[in-house]
Amino acid sequence: MCDHDSIYRGVSRRAFLSHYAGSLGPLALTYLLADKIARADAGAKGLHALLPESGRAKAVICLFQHGGPSQMDLFDYKPALTKWNGKPYPGGSLETHFDKQAGNVLGSPYRFQKYGNCGMEMSELLPQTGSIADDITLVRSMLTESVDHEAALRLIHTGKFLAGMPAMASWVVYALGSENANLPAYVVLSDPGGLPVDGDKNWSSGFLSPIYQGTPFRASGAPVLNLATPSGVSAGTRGRQLELLREFNRRHLERHPENSELAARLANVETAARMQLAVPDVVDLSQETEATRDMYGLNRPESREYGTRCLLARRLIEKGVRFVQLFLKGQPWDTHNKNAETLKGLCAMSDQPSAALVKDLKQRGLLESTIVLWTGEFGRLPISQGTDGRDHNRRGFSLWLAGGGFKSGYVHGATDEFGYESVEKVVTVHDLHATLLTALGLDHRRLTYPHDGRDASLTDADVTKAQVVRELLA
Repeated sequence: MCDHDSIYRGVSRRAFLSHYAGSLGPLALTYLLADKIARADAGAKGLHALLPESGRAKAVICLFQHGGPSQMDLFDYKPALTKWNGKPYPGGSLETHFDKQAGNVLGSPYRFQKYGNCGMEMSELLPQTGSIADDITLVRSMLTESVDHEAALRLIHTGKFLAGMPAMASWVVYALGSENANLPAYVVLSDPGGLPVDGDKNWSSGFLSPIYQGTPFRASGAPVLNLATPSGVSAGTRGRQLELLREFNRRHLERHPENSELAARLANVETAARMQLAVPDVVDLSQETEATRDMYGLNRPESREYGTRCLLARRLIEKGVRFVQLFLKGQPWDTHNKNAETLKGLCAMSDQPSAALVKDLKQRGLLESTIVLWTGEFGRLPISQGTDGRDHNRRGFSLWLAGGGFKSGYVHGATDEFGYESVEKVVTVHDLHATLLTALGLDHRRLTYPHDGRDASLTDADVTKAQVVRELLA
């Protein structure tokens, strides 16, 4: 039996880690959620936000489209753009409406058609999304508060303009915890090509405990860096390392019980050990049928990578992960030039996998309890930037949702005849957050956390007057 007391007398925890961090480095995973701590913390603080009647949804998959997809080329058909194409914008002074550009009206080169029994109109670029029209809610009247990427990203992810605030997913996990002790509750499927704009701030837990931030998984290679046991290290040796590190952490935590980051780190090591078995299984796509792989577009080079991540998202939800989020490198939907050409490539990449995700969840009986959200941070303008680009537009954009208690085959709201400004049944970003939380059985006004002398929340309902949009819910 190891004499731990003699070890502690000879070397401090800090000294030990500074000298031997190389051998323990693989154990020190960040971005992991410990289920036991999450449930304990949520039970004490977050679950008071539960509504009397819990929502249908238990999990969320967010397919985030960095850059701002062009609503009038994809989801919001505007004949006036074709009629006025190449002509001066007739809606008034350009300086009054548009901050940067003074181009002429830019029509969409793509045809629109009606899909499904509901007759939902979408672009010819989205035939597969069209095939799930009867399963989705299409919101055409979104409104945000900034045309700056970073500010708009912070707003849609955290409900705040300030950096360092908790992401929506972190709030959800804070309230509801995880359903699988062997996997993180919040998983980020990052783009293998690189980080999105604003990097890991997109999935930060902010002032909430670090146990609520996103855990990045990779779709190829080692899914989680530094997770696998190094070659040459036996199971017995690894077990003894874990035991020793656990004892160091426990004793240090006893001396500093107020240190939530230390508590999270201790739990992360425990979760990391369990993940060594759980993660390889959940990312093993060889378990999927060829028909499933084909449905997600894994046999097409243009959609293979994105389809792989969509399929992984379904597998993670199936295993009890609470929130999965897909991101893209940079901001590819930011079509300041070559708008039409760029959209064609992006839709070829994402259309089939996004629709397959909804179809697959539905056929497995998971769509009723899983919300799928497809959105960017804002939309585009109806006038040209240069010869064939579109600039940012905060006043009107489109997104869609499926499952989790949202209506099927429903179109909500409208923009003006040029697709510039939301004019009917306007939905703000804060309204979206409030409605998503309601679908998850949470009251956005009661889901709070003490910060800077006040009860902070995702929607700051007392300031923003966020409203649950009941019309979106079935």
